[in-house]
Amino acid sequence: MPKALMTQDEMIRRHMDMVGSITCVEAQAVYRVRSLTSVMSRLRKDGMDIRSERKTDPMGQRYVRYHTV
Repeated sequence: MPKALMTQDEMIRRHMDMVGSITCVEAQAVYRVRSLTSVMSRLRKDGMDIRSERKTDPMGQRYVRYHTV
């Protein structure tokens, strides 16, 4: 029987446990997650302590880096 695939929530939770932070661009490139905000909302609802840090890149593009607390 084939091994069950991890959900997006499980993949992001594992990433946060191992790395400690992620951005939407990283989530899209590595895990093909299109709405990291939704995943973070569900993880917070499940009790994960996550901090949002608003940042601006050198070109002026704004983004959020999510950190575990």
